[in-house]
Amino acid sequence: MSEQRIPLAGVIGSPIEHSKSPALHGHWLRKYGIQGHYIPMNIAREELGATLKALPALGFVGINVTIPHKEAVLEFADLVTDRAALIGAANTLVFRKDGKIHADNTDGYGFIENLRQGAPGWDPKAGPAAVIGAGGACRAVLASLIEVGVEEIFLSNRTRARADALRQEFGARIKVFDWVQAGNMLDDAKTVVNTSSLGMVGNPELRIPLDGLESDAVVTDLVYAPLETNLLKEAKEAGCRTVDGLGMLLHQATPAFERWFGQRPEVDAETRQAVLS
Repeated sequence: MSEQRIPLAGVIGSPIEHSKSPALHGHWLRKYGIQGHYIPMNIAREELGATLKALPALGFVGINVTIPHKEAVLEFADLVTDRAALIGAANTLVFRKDGKIHADNTDGYGFIENLRQGAPGWDPKAGPAAVIGAGGACRAVLASLIEVGVEEIFLSNRTRARADALRQEFGARIKVFDWVQAGNMLDDAKTVVNTSSLGMVGNPELRIPLDGLESDAVVTDLVYAPLETNLLKEAKEAGCRTVDGLGMLLHQATPAFERWFGQRPEVDAETRQAVLS
């Protein structure tokens, strides 16, 4: 009879040093007394296939996937969830006992759960959502907003063609605004989301006029470095409820941890602290 192996999980990307996932999963492993390890791995694109083949044999039960491999891993997966297919990217792989690789995308789930926890009573049907940006994170946000019943989504991106392409793909609920008109999206919006990297440490500021913000809007920023971006600061001053981006990172990790280690982890103040410190 073979010995029970210690389950291993991890995150692959390039670069990977900045990832907060090892601190997060390490905290949960200790908290729930689980014998297991979570390891960051810097993997180049050309090593991707060989790595995914090798990991299960080494005792890995699954991995997270981050930039730049989120799209590429889909071609190595045997099973792809509907939401990962719709978003065109996966952030969570499960190595099944039958040898198959199961790919999922939990970013949208993490985004919605963060809103629900950070702005209790948030109602997706209260009115339009205004979304800034049109990159990979935006795809997950659009898919999840549509799924929970937001009826109208205003979208603006510095390069309009990328926003138009998303409208083509996600359908008529999306209305595209030119970048110079982005401030006008906020006039009726009940949910405002920055999915771009503008406002992040080392990046240009998000320069959209916010005077159209309604005080009953919920404003969230996917950027979590800094934790309170200028967008969130100004929205708070306008009387809006604000939700920072760290919670999305924490919540997107809960389904993965449960699948790999058999325990549903809790996202609480202690979890936030473990990742921030």
